[in-house]
Amino acid sequence: MILIADSGGSKTDWVLISLPTDNSKCVLKVRTQGLNPFHQSKDVILKALEEELMPALYKAAEQSGTFSKEYDIAEKVTQIAFYGAGCTKALSPIVGEALAIAFPSASIKVESDLLGAAHAVCGHEEGIACILGTGANSCLYDGEQIVANIPPLGYILGDEGSGAVLGKMLLNGIFKGDLPTEIRDLYLEWSGLTYSEIIDKVYRQPLANRFLASSSKFIKDNLQYAELEGLVRYNFDTFFKKNILKYTMSSIRVISAVGGIASAFEEQLRASADSFGYQVGKVLSSPIDGLIEYYS
Repeated sequence: MILIADSGGSKTDWVLISLPTDNSKCVLKVRTQGLNPFHQSKDVILKALEEELMPALYKAAEQSGTFSKEYDIAEKVTQIAFYGAGCTKALSPIVGEALAIAFPSASIKVESDLLGAAHAVCGHEEGIACILGTGANSCLYDGEQIVANIPPLGYILGDEGSGAVLGKMLLNGIFKGDLPTEIRDLYLEWSGLTYSEIIDKVYRQPLANRFLASSSKFIKDNLQYAELEGLVRYNFDTFFKKNILKYTMSSIRVISAVGGIASAFEEQLRASADSFGYQVGKVLSSPIDGLIEYYS
């Protein structure tokens, strides 16, 4: 049995698959909190594995009739592939050590979420793989490993193309008066927030990037306004200028992407790509299904 995980800041998608000789069969899919070694210690991650992941796997197994609680999942898992935000070479051992305690019989690989995205959308073929979600990132991939990466720099200094930057542009346009008052009033009604509460969420509350990115749903629901679609296109155009066009060492002209922003605004992403002489290949809202295929 192989356990695969894709972990972001807020959630981790897990899939437990079996690999019979004829074809891969998905057994169980569950979700837990995000596990990030930049923010969490080995003990905190281990606690989440023991108190969230294992009960979730057994509950899903019971509901599906896959196996009973007497079946020892921890001993039966032989391989783990964990892809996560914050999983740099220096910090990956924190996750690996926690997984080794929870799954003592498994060989364990801990890699970055960006490599997970590349494996999900490119498989074993070379390409340009992107993450376009709350944050944004990209890489040049040779079919096995990342060979070049333009640093994303986070939503304050970079993250062009992300949901957080899209939210920044929306709020800036609303309160600077660059967007019509109709859109401003519609957003304030939709969010139920005042100007002061928005400032508080951005500058005083934790996880401002998630708050900013949450505005992307408002934009998606109101794309009939040309000004909002213009924000989306400008966000993607900047992503290409600041990131994709920098891979001058490659002749590849197809990008593939994972993430909620790529999925929600796929039409605008394809239009931006076309304007820069690129095509968009595979687009996945989450890399987990692509990772199942990769490990098949």
